[in-house]
This record gives sequence, C-alpha cells and structure tokens, in this order.
Amino acid sequence: MEPRLRPKAAALHLGWPFLLLWVSSLSYSVSSPASPSPSPVSRVRTSYNLGRTFLGLDKCNACIGTSICKKFFKEEIRFDNGLALHLGPPPDDLPSYSANYSDDFKTWRPVEISRLVSKQQNKISDGRICASAAAPKTCSIERVLRKTGRFQKWLQAKRLTPDLVRIFPGAEGWPLPKYLGSCGRFLVSTSTSPLQEFYGAPPDQAADLAYQLLGVLESLRSNDLNYFFYFTHVDAGMFGIFNNGHLFIRDASALGVIDRQEGSQAASGAGDNKDIFSCLVSGCQTELPSCDTIPEKQNLVLVCSRVLPLLLQAKFPSPVQEEIDAELTRCADGTRPDPEVLGAASRLKDILRPLRTCDPRFAYRYPDCKYNDKF
Repeated sequence: MEPRLRPKAAALHLGWPFLLLWVSSLSYSVSSPASPSPSPVSRVRTSYNLGRTFLGLDKCNACIGTSICKKFFKEEIRFDNGLALHLGPPPDDLPSYSANYSDDFKTWRPVEISRLVSKQQNKISDGRICASAAAPKTCSIERVLRKTGRFQKWLQAKRLTPDLVRIFPGAEGWPLPKYLGSCGRFLVSTSTSPLQEFYGAPPDQAADLAYQLLGVLESLRSNDLNYFFYFTHVDAGMFGIFNNGHLFIRDASALGVIDRQEGSQAASGAGDNKDIFSCLVSGCQTELPSCDTIPEKQNLVLVCSRVLPLLLQAKFPSPVQEEIDAELTRCADGTRPDPEVLGAASRLKDILRPLRTCDPRFAYRYPDCKYNDKF
C-alpha cells in the first residue's frame, strides 16, 4: 500500500471548490437528466431534463473530482417534493437543494445538492475567466481551464494529491460531511439539518450541540496532522446535524487551513499556484492572508459571538445560565489574548458537559454514554 501523501498548504483557502480541486480522478459529463421526488416502490422514468444550463456542465467549478453525473442520468438522484415535471428545472438561484439518492431504486437516503458559490459570483468569475482567454463574454469555462499549465500537470500525473475529503475523512474524526461526487457546478453530499433549526431545542440538546461545536473547533485548531483550520466568517447555516445527533461542518466555503508543519516553506511557494483558477471563487488578484495574521482564538471568537448565544440563551436555571453567559462573553471578546479566549471556551465546555443527557436521541454516542464517561 502506498503511504498517504500529506499536502503542502499555508494559509490556503479551501472552500468547496478547493475540496474538489485536490483530486485523485478527473471525469466529465455532457448532460444530466433527473426527476422529482422518488417513490421507493416506483421506478417510472420521465423525460424531466435538468439541462446543461442548470447544472453548468461546461463551467467546471465542480467538474474536477469524482463525477456523479451518471447518477443524474440514471435518475438515481432526484430532487425533493414540489417540482412538477411541467414546471421544468428547479429554481436556479438557490444555494442548495434537498434531494434523494439511491443505488438500486429501492432504498433512498437524503442528500444535499449544493452550489459552490452564488449565481452572482459565478457570473463574475465567468466573465473574468473568459476575458483571460480573450474569449467572448460567454465561453466554455472548462475549455479555458483545461489549457492552463496547472490542468495539464494534473492530466500528466500518475497519482495526484488526494482530495480533501480523503485527506480529512469523517472516519478519522474530521468534522466534514461525506462527499459523494460532483457534476457541473454542483456537489452532492450527505444531508444534514442546519444548526439554526435547533435554536428552540430543549436545554439538554442545546448543551449537547454547543459542546460538540466547541469540540469541533478544538479539533480544527489542534490535531495530529498539525493543521490549523480557520473560519473567515461563520453563521449557524455552516454547521449541520445528522439524524443521529452528530454535528458537522456542512459548509466549508469560508474555511481555510494553515499547514503548521510546512510553515514558511509552503507559504513562499504559494505564488506558484496563482493562475486563472483563483477566479473561480474570488477576484483573480485576491491575496491570501499571511499565516501570522490568523490568531488561535479566531474560530472561538466568531462562534461564541455569532452562533452559541442564540443556541444557549435563556435555556438554563440560575446560576448556570449566568455562568454560561459570562464565559460566552469572555470567549467572544476578540480583544482578549488567545490564552484567555481558549480558557473561557474550555470552562464553557466543562459547564455544558454535565448538562447533556444520555438517551437514544443522541444516537451518535448512545448507548456508549451509559458505560463510559468519555461520551
């Protein structure tokens, strides 16, 4: 077995596009029919056609990676209820769509079909990429990108650096959803419910989710591979919960990573990868932040100020609520030095831990929590 390669990265902005651009396979498709909500007992074929325009099959934001276009061809990925055949494709301005996925037309599981960036961002990047090739305002983005040196290196490589989902798989504890594949400008991943849907959750569930979220942030800051993942901004929609109660990062578009092991050596080579691919998600001249400018406390300050207060407010009796609020205030204070913010987050976890309960609602740690305090 070949040893697992460790990618070099310094202040690399990941997002979903880069999740797919670190690839182990290249595959393309030309069209992609699908149909609306499936029935487990029905395999009726329809003429419902998503079309090249909706999927953006020649646009290439997500075309590099594991192709899942065949699933659309075979109608093994179908959008949820509410899309009648005569109405045509789904609305083309939504960031994501609920769907169902099957390997045999008998059993279905929920998935999420997500855009990599907004429709407006796509329009801006399309114009820049076409302009870079002196092409008309509308052109085949894939065709332009295929002519770049970076793409040609990928085509010649016998073994490319594994994509980020393989580098940071959920089976090894990384808090990312399972990536199933991509087609055109969309990627398909396992389905989660956004965290904001749990703002009205009972106290024990709110405590469990807040405890998990603090644990996720801790793993992004401190891990065996010596990477430091950081958010540039956060909102509750970036975090999702699976049916078993487990919390994950559902939207990595604002997530970056610093490779502490490679350090300045990787940073010095960052300019070598500056090409038209940079236009896929941002301005072509956008500069990445220096590794030294991202503080250890950044993730905690963002989450403690913008996410956790709405999840934990007015949930617990006095004096526990006052203790939680006090630590949240310290944790959210970006003027405090790193150790003070980290300390506040640690104390907050200690307060939340005994507020969690052990019952089947938390299937991701039940029944283990009955026999082991670790859970």
